[in-house]
Amino acid sequence: MGSDGTPSARASAPTPGRHRRTATQRPTSTARPQLHPGAWWLWALALGTAATRTTNPLLLALLVAVSAYVVIARRPHAPWSRSYGAFVKLALAVLLIRLAFTTILGSPIPGTHTLVTLPEIPLPDWAQGIRLGGRVTAEGLTFALYDAMKLAALLVCVGAANALANPSRLLKSLPGALYEMGVAVVVALTFAPNLIADVTRLRAARRLRGRPDKGLRGLLHVGLPVLEGALERSVALAAAMDARGYGRTADVPAAVRRTTAALTLGGLLGVCAGTYGVLTAAGGTYGVPVLVAGLAAALGGLWLGGRRSPRTRYRPDRWDARAWLVTASGVAVAALMFAAASHDPAALHPGVVPLVAPSLPLWPAAAVLLGLLPALITPAPDPAPVKEPS
Repeated sequence: MGSDGTPSARASAPTPGRHRRTATQRPTSTARPQLHPGAWWLWALALGTAATRTTNPLLLALLVAVSAYVVIARRPHAPWSRSYGAFVKLALAVLLIRLAFTTILGSPIPGTHTLVTLPEIPLPDWAQGIRLGGRVTAEGLTFALYDAMKLAALLVCVGAANALANPSRLLKSLPGALYEMGVAVVVALTFAPNLIADVTRLRAARRLRGRPDKGLRGLLHVGLPVLEGALERSVALAAAMDARGYGRTADVPAAVRRTTAALTLGGLLGVCAGTYGVLTAAGGTYGVPVLVAGLAAALGGLWLGGRRSPRTRYRPDRWDARAWLVTASGVAVAALMFAAASHDPAALHPGVVPLVAPSLPLWPAAAVLLGLLPALITPAPDPAPVKEPS
């Protein structure tokens, strides 16, 4: 206060820090519509299916590049979306391991271009067909590289699905028959960070008290409190779920239950047989029809099984036109790759004996580029939150 009873100039002036904090407040924004997580998985699995139909390294590299571009353009800023790098590292490890096994154990592909000759270890008669060491040919390494790139591209496509699809929203979209499994996975994903935090906290407390936190003794003294805390959380969660009516089932006729079991079991067997036919060259005629029939029967069984689990979904994800387009782009890539494999198999499976440079077939490469459609029609992710200085 001034001498005349009026507020002083210093008291009435606004605080600079407070004014700056008010000016930097982020405006409220409406949530952007997100793509259904199932569409991302169908798109990625279709690209992976296309990768299984070729050993052309140029087409496989193009498939990996397409999936990587979509991940970079549409990956949200979330902790679970960082798994793409781990899948890329796993794919590179698959390549190196396959080449190492071919170098050490040899290859059944005959070759004339010897790169190096390793010391060969003689094996007994019962190990005929297996060798350790010997000649390492360029043809054998090239064949191993082409075959390993197919598996590596499949792993990268699965990693793209993990990086693009929200796992909690995907579990929420599961059919009613898989409701219990979805809840179990959600509980496991929720409690796993708590267990890691408990272990870190207990080890830090033991170090501050001068007690060992490593070795068998430290593991026992840290593991028991962690297990006790996990048991207490499990009992509290079970009580909360029981209070909210978890586990209630509707009364359905016995005929419906038997039909559900038959459709689900038969559908899963059909999916296994169809997948084997799709992935092998000998089953190319029956693989796709058996796979489609198995999927239809399994989906019918899951739909009937969902009648036993009456539940509601809070703000369910909508399967809109963008989800259909994303799924259709991946299915189109797989279908065109199947057609190319039957029309011109030599272009999709370059030979290694004699050793020739692979060529890029034009219309299969153009078909792979259809997988870029999700980067054009799906909304861009929300910008990463900016941390304000304290």
